[in-house]
Amino acid sequence: MVTQIIAATGSDTNDDLIRNLIVTVLDMDAGGLSRLELKIASQALVEMLNGARVFGQDPERAKCTVFGSARTAAHEPNYELAAEFCRLIVQREWMIISGAGPGVMQAAIEGAGVENSYGVNIVLPFEADAIDLIVNDSKLATFKYFFTRKLYFMKESDAFVLMPGGFGTLDECFELLTLMQTGKSYPAPIVLLDEPKSTYWNGFKRFIHEELQAAGSIGPTDTGLYLHTHSAEEAAEFVSHFYSAYHSIRYVGKHLIVRMNQEITDTSLAALNIEFRDILLEGTISRSGPTKSETRDQDHLALPRLRMTFNNRSFARLHEMIRMINDLASEGRAPARRGLVHDVGPDPEDFVEDDSPAF
Repeated sequence: MVTQIIAATGSDTNDDLIRNLIVTVLDMDAGGLSRLELKIASQALVEMLNGARVFGQDPERAKCTVFGSARTAAHEPNYELAAEFCRLIVQREWMIISGAGPGVMQAAIEGAGVENSYGVNIVLPFEADAIDLIVNDSKLATFKYFFTRKLYFMKESDAFVLMPGGFGTLDECFELLTLMQTGKSYPAPIVLLDEPKSTYWNGFKRFIHEELQAAGSIGPTDTGLYLHTHSAEEAAEFVSHFYSAYHSIRYVGKHLIVRMNQEITDTSLAALNIEFRDILLEGTISRSGPTKSETRDQDHLALPRLRMTFNNRSFARLHEMIRMINDLASEGRAPARRGLVHDVGPDPEDFVEDDSPAF
């Protein structure tokens, strides 16, 4: 019966995953889950479907999420700074994603323009609607649950800029840094941005240094996961430069594949091997053609690649390596790359895929 239902709808490409979803739903019923648990699961799937439809409108355009306080007033310096950053990043062919609320979120949409903005709204007991600027736009997704909303902030973004904010902003900041630190998210640029007289991110960095680093709760290189600046121009340059030579990563078999927009020289490759030998389990960083798995998936086959046995632990150092690749093979002020495909951290099945080159 399940096979017949699947065959009657959709394509054959993902039949295995659709079957797993249906079987899981039936198992939830057989397992006697409460009505509340089933309502949460049902609503979460509905929100994921809606999110996929909203962001499916222009999946190839690079997007930068802007976080910040809903209470930032239009006359405050951080409001204009957020708007200025978004104006600059749109000039580099990016789009922005915001929470679709007031304050910094509204400043971001004003700076980027509604046509270049996605909104990810959350329904709260005291606030249900997005701001008027984007409330009727097709690029607005509304969520009941924070966890599904966060999924789309993270999954659909190629970069993140955080302005001063409250508990919600800090929640997003620490979750984002945790995902990057543990490799549960793909590498992406993170910027802490505030106006020159602000003490907000300086206080945050002081806490990180004096409490977390001093106690050994984070690694010595983990603060390299973000840039702090007071300049909208520097923030925009940092975001766009991250993809000037680097394109994306993919785990295949025991190897990490780093896809690039252009080849690096032999001298640059030698420099990478000297600087980052500490993050390799064995061997060296070497050039590679597309693997058999990538060829099967038609996954950016024209791009040059580097191949390495990454230790799957030193993710802050991996960020450093990406920045060094960009510095060694920089194109200067690069526009947003189209068609970025991000692979999140390795799953067990990744290690049994065929990672031999398809020469």
